[in-house]
Amino acid sequence: CCCCGEAAAAAGGAERGAAWGLYLRIDRQRLQCLNERREGSGALVFRAWEDRGDRAQFVESDDDEELLFNVPFTGNVKLKGIIVMGEDDGTHPAEMRLFRNIPHMSFDDTAREPEQTFSLNRDPTGELEYPTKIARFSNVYHLSIHFPKNFGAETTKIFYIGLKGEWTEAHRHEVTICNYEASANPADHKLEQITPQTHFIS
Repeated sequence: CCCCGEAAAAAGGAERGAAWGLYLRIDRQRLQCLNERREGSGALVFRAWEDRGDRAQFVESDDDEELLFNVPFTGNVKLKGIIVMGEDDGTHPAEMRLFRNIPHMSFDDTAREPEQTFSLNRDPTGELEYPTKIARFSNVYHLSIHFPKNFGAETTKIFYIGLKGEWTEAHRHEVTICNYEASANPADHKLEQITPQTHFIS
């Protein structure tokens, strides 16, 4: 029946949405988007897969077509895939470059070799998934996403960026300070003196 098909589709959508849940593991206090026209708008594109169609939330570049996201996580991530959703026009990004574990990246730093580069297709519905080379993204605590160009417009506009993968809690190693004695200090090992007592019977 058609109802069963709709239920299966809804279940499949929920399952797919859960797979794109890494946005919950972003440290939003430290997330940065460089060259965003409206301050704070870059953070809005990282949201639930089900909400990707909300076209009121987007980021647009300011001075030129470049955008650079610095995305810190609250633990370690194995990144498996990315979705980039934009307009079906020249403002859609045409290329994406990924860098791992370089906090506070600037546009000057993008001259270095990225971990992976993607040629993007226009995706106005947020359906195209770009799989990462998992071996290169298996222990990521900070992800930088650079969009160097678009399809010919003066500015770049992005509505949604989906991140798929696994998250594990970061292990914090506490520093333990131990003092080792090279030789025993007699003052630390005092023994009570036993005084022999002699009893005289008179």
